[in-house]
Amino acid sequence: YRRQRQMCIRDRYMILLLVSLAFTFVACDNDTEPGGTAVEKMAGDWWVTVNAFIDGKEVEDPFGAGHLQMSTYNTASNSETEMWLDDLGNFWEYKLKVNVNYAARTFSTTGFVDNVTYESKVKITDGKVLEKAATTPSGMPADSIVYMVQFDDDEDGLTYKVSGFRRTGFPADDF
Repeated sequence: YRRQRQMCIRDRYMILLLVSLAFTFVACDNDTEPGGTAVEKMAGDWWVTVNAFIDGKEVEDPFGAGHLQMSTYNTASNSETEMWLDDLGNFWEYKLKVNVNYAARTFSTTGFVDNVTYESKVKITDGKVLEKAATTPSGMPADSIVYMVQFDDDEDGLTYKVSGFRRTGFPADDF
């Protein structure tokens, strides 16, 4: 009986070993290419400033906010016709899906759309990402982002211009 029991235990370990090896071989598929997202050339973290148009004139940084970080990224559907635009709570607390023309690297909304962050509506116009059109504080070229934004809960009804460059990750380019 003892010998039979030892063989059963040994057989169980052998089966576990074979199953583990099978999973190892399945998990090590080297032919898979990771690829990118559908809007990868428009997605990223950005350092931006916000100007306002007051009485037809552009006023630089009217709230004294300085440089703010924001993000653009793909949606769950990973479509090249939409992406998320998110100020990360650094300006007006807005996060919304924008329509994308990926070939032209432009984005906007169709009128005012729901803000996911809180109950308000946001309108984005003239959004674009321009490859290597900005210069970082360290003097290196980087992609540029610029767009106009309006908020339905803005008592002054102003239009704001958000513009900046793609975050490089180098300390010399961070604020």
